[in-house]
This record gives sequence, C-alpha cells and structure tokens, in this order.
Amino acid sequence: MKKTLFLMFAICLLCFEAKAFETSAKNAILMDFDTGSYLYAKNHEEQMAPASMSKLMTIYIIFNRLKSGQLSLDDEFVVSENAWRKGGAASGGSTMFLKIGEKVNVEDLLKGIIIQSGNDACIVAAENISGFEEDFAVLMNETAKKIGLKNSVFANSTGLPDENQRMSVEDLAILARAIIKEHGEYYHLFRQKEFTHNGIKQGNRNPLLYSMSGADGLKTGHTSEAGFCLTASATRNGRRLIEVIAGLESNKERSEEAENLMNYGFREFKNVKLFSKGEAVGQIEVWYGQQPFVDAVVATDVVETMPKNGQEGYELKMVYDTPLKAPVKQGDVVGKLHITDAAQNVKEIDLLAAQDVSKVGLVGRFFANLKHYVKGEK
Repeated sequence: MKKTLFLMFAICLLCFEAKAFETSAKNAILMDFDTGSYLYAKNHEEQMAPASMSKLMTIYIIFNRLKSGQLSLDDEFVVSENAWRKGGAASGGSTMFLKIGEKVNVEDLLKGIIIQSGNDACIVAAENISGFEEDFAVLMNETAKKIGLKNSVFANSTGLPDENQRMSVEDLAILARAIIKEHGEYYHLFRQKEFTHNGIKQGNRNPLLYSMSGADGLKTGHTSEAGFCLTASATRNGRRLIEVIAGLESNKERSEEAENLMNYGFREFKNVKLFSKGEAVGQIEVWYGQQPFVDAVVATDVVETMPKNGQEGYELKMVYDTPLKAPVKQGDVVGKLHITDAAQNVKEIDLLAAQDVSKVGLVGRFFANLKHYVKGEK
C-alpha cells in the first residue's frame, strides 16, 4: 500500500513574488542551471525556427562521440563539394571558409561551428559521422528523444531554413544544460572570442561575451523567419543561469534583452538548500525488523530556487510503500521525497535507508503479528 506523509518544514507560504519582468522577445526562458527551475518563461514550449541555435545539437553529438572515444580532437574530416556549396564561401551564409578537399581536424571544426557558426563545418561533421546530412538529422532526432526534448524536430545540421526544422526555447535550454553538465571539458570553447582558419579571422557572435561579466557561451542564431536569437549562459557568485530568447528584431535588441533577462535572474532569485545529502527527512516503519523504524535520508543535496525578497510555498511529503519489510540494507531506496512548488511542479528525490535493519526471528514475528492484531491492523 502506498503511504504519504506530509512534512512540517520551515518554509512557509508567503505572499512574495519576484518582481514582474517583460521582454520583447517572442519566445524566452530563463533556467537555473543547478535546480532546473524556470525563473521566467514566455511561449517556451512553442515550436519555432531555431536558426543556428540548432547547431548546439550538432555540437552535442560531436562531444558525445569524443567522450565515448569514437572520435578524437585530432581526427581529420574531408570537406566535400556539397559541404562547400551549401555552407561554404559561395553560399552567402555564415561559414568557416573551408575549401573543397581540405582535411580539417575535429578540434578546428568545433571552433568553426561554435565561434564562427560555420554551416560548412556542420555539414562536414554530419557527412563524416553519418555519411549524409540527412542520416545525421536522424541521429539528431534520436538524440533529442534520449535527452527529453519534447518539441524539437531536426532536418539538417546547420539550422538553415527548413520548414521541418523546429525547436522550442525550453528544449534549447535543456540541451544547453546537458552540454555544460556532461561535457565540461570542452565547454571552454564557447568562451573563445575569435578563431582564424585559412587566414580568415572571425569573432564570436555571442554579444554577452563582450558586455557581461561571467558570460561564457553558448550560441546565437538569425534568419528572417527566426529573427535574432540567443542561447546563453553566465555565472555569478558560483551560480549559473541559462537563457534562450528568440524572435527579436535586431542585434542590438537581442543584446539588450539578453542582458536584461540574465540580470533579472541573478538579481531576483537565490538558491536555498532544503536538505543536505544524507540528511534524515523522516522515519519509515519496518515490518518484522529488529528495529521498528528506519531513518529515510535524501540521496542528494536538495536545493530549490526562490525569490530573494521572500520564500515560495513548498509542499514536502514522503511517499513510500507500506509495510516496509525487513531485512533492509543501508542505501536501499525506501521511498521518494516529493517537493511541490507554488506552480505545482513536482520534483522527486530518492529516499535511502540510513542503516541496516535485520529481520526478527520466528518469536519476534509472532509478537509483531499479535501487536498488529491487537491494534486492529491487518
């Protein structure tokens, strides 16, 4: 039988909220990196043209291949005529200025994608990993499902206009978080402000790298359909935020709105630790145990994001199957801590047994049954 125990906790429901914020971006989201909480959201689940921000999926797949050992930074890829025509100097789009037949290593390709937003670099990577860009798009869609992107569909590796290429700003934030979390050893590439290839130096298009202290990535985008867009991350006092904005009318507006949204998140919100890893949340009765109860402790630090000028209302409850039967081993998952915020978002944290509880013998089981019979429990 599933049992729920509501917890008394020193976080009260107060009528405080962060100050209201508005942006001219058509779509926007601001996420706390550590907690995954959304500090601001506007049309965040709506599918839209992601422009070059979709290159983040191409980058993520390359990072995955590097991590698994399927690729190394020194591996060389050959530039096809197709990559040159669709994404090179002749295309008129953002390019790394690769040459037909050129051999370029993976590290330089990554810099060409991240810093120079090279469409040719993306196509070269796609063709050398999957054979054809269309097959690489299949891999992009499969990867999107694996990491929980709900509103993303990929048709190419570049973000060049295609009616079948769609993402949401929420998915872009989730993808950016995965890149930083899983591939920190390569994330420094996003901070690099310029890169020279084939004698042509180009600067990083991310405006926050030049205007905001602590900004360290990720990717801009722009097409006539998508408008001016940005997926960005910044840190301040050890705390990281991720934002995605889209549908802006100019580079200047993109820069201003991105900085305003990021500053809003740092100014209005803070992270509060509710429990430390290994801290007891409560006790669970153990049937046929040498001890009648086992302490239930959280498996990880429990941190929530709250407005600085007050504390949100959180409902905390332990959910577990009862009766919990002995023997119980230290570290066994014995239940879940459900944390429900004011917006009714629910987070689940594993609750672990803090100690071993051995099973009683035959006599002990007899008295346990007798006790429950006397209480009228069955």
